[in-house]
Amino acid sequence: MKSTAPVKKNQQLDVTITDLTFQGLGLAKVDDFSLFIENALPGEEVTIQVTKVQKHYGFARVVAFKTKSPDRVEDVDKTYRQTGIAPLQHLSYPAQLAFKQNQIEELFKKAHVAVEVAPTLGMDHPTQYRNKAQVPVRMIKGKLETGFYRQHSHDLIPLEDFYIQDPEIDKAIIKVRDLLRQFEIPAYDEINDKGVIRNIMVRRGYYSHEMMIVLISRQQKLPSQAQLVEQIQQALPEVKSIILNVNAKRTNVIMGNVTRVLYGKPTIEDQLMGLTFAISARSFYQVNPQQTEKLYQMAIDKAGLTGNETVIDAYCGIGTISLALAKHAKQVYGVEIVPEAIEDAKVNAQKNHLTNVEFAVNKAEDQMAKWQEDGIKPDVIVVDPPRKGLAPSLIESAAKMAPHKVVYVSCNPSTLVRDVAHFEELGYEIDGAIQPVDQFPQTPHVESVTVLERTEK
Repeated sequence: MKSTAPVKKNQQLDVTITDLTFQGLGLAKVDDFSLFIENALPGEEVTIQVTKVQKHYGFARVVAFKTKSPDRVEDVDKTYRQTGIAPLQHLSYPAQLAFKQNQIEELFKKAHVAVEVAPTLGMDHPTQYRNKAQVPVRMIKGKLETGFYRQHSHDLIPLEDFYIQDPEIDKAIIKVRDLLRQFEIPAYDEINDKGVIRNIMVRRGYYSHEMMIVLISRQQKLPSQAQLVEQIQQALPEVKSIILNVNAKRTNVIMGNVTRVLYGKPTIEDQLMGLTFAISARSFYQVNPQQTEKLYQMAIDKAGLTGNETVIDAYCGIGTISLALAKHAKQVYGVEIVPEAIEDAKVNAQKNHLTNVEFAVNKAEDQMAKWQEDGIKPDVIVVDPPRKGLAPSLIESAAKMAPHKVVYVSCNPSTLVRDVAHFEELGYEIDGAIQPVDQFPQTPHVESVTVLERTEK
């Protein structure tokens, strides 16, 4: 029997919102058929119009509110929702923190794993926190504009205030935009593969206030390049580095492989956990330093380091966690697949006079097997993987090394649940409460720290 959806496109109906999805969309059910609704919160009674119908679910928009949630924030800018910059801005901050705690609880409950999830560690000021911006540049009605794409499209919405970014970064983007207009440097036209400037990237040290401007261009040299660089320097005294990155391909990938310094240094510096880090145009560096310090301190505390331990940091990047751990451990080994990141990590170790840390370029699971052959026996392994989580081979390599503890820093609760189940099969169990940390206020994303302890001593 072919099932027929109980709703049709453009149909209007009254519903009650029962839940909030992991994407921050309101959920309503019509005869067990799920409808996902933007800008709707649990408990609200709304009139909706169906916008899209799939086989097992559909999407709708709010036409009118009959009742509103006490957690609703009224004074919001719909542009931030349309672009996906701040999809939870209409939900009060305490409710956002509870939503993130609940996300993790529900996923473990569905997997039939009994865990305690602590309340989410939030921010005092949960806006203007991002220390890095990557904004597209496009011509609109013959004028160069900076902004952000409407969700699921390549339609640029011009923006001057990005709400969750450091306001000094917002000001820098406007200044660079105005100079590009002044020198009549055209924006990239992706349809015809013409024009020059594709994106502007700005990084700013939270503590150092050093700023880097990266101009991502289709061409090897910019028109009026020397004058543009001089004007940026004069207009933005915090700028210590101006970089040209060349991306001549027809692609959605932001950066190309060619990077040249037009002014100043190839890196800027900032501090984290009392350590100094050099950050290049292509470095991965956490975008919310205030919350990163809470996250890393939580990982160090939960590792229970006394100064006598050997620690492995898988996915070490430019060494941010490794070097923070090195202050509390006997020896730290870091591994990362990106060679440039390991070069940065070695520089950062020297910069901070830390000699009890070694870095290797390799796939983490291959390097851990090599370290095991070399007789290295870690007491603690720290993992901080990307959203796709850990490869099964890495979990198996980690378990073979039999560390007393695995500290799992996660940015995706669903892959965390999957990976914890694999660790449990290999003789590990969750020790204590999982600690969520709000790295990305106003969005549905949540980071967390989980400790797994070996059951077979």
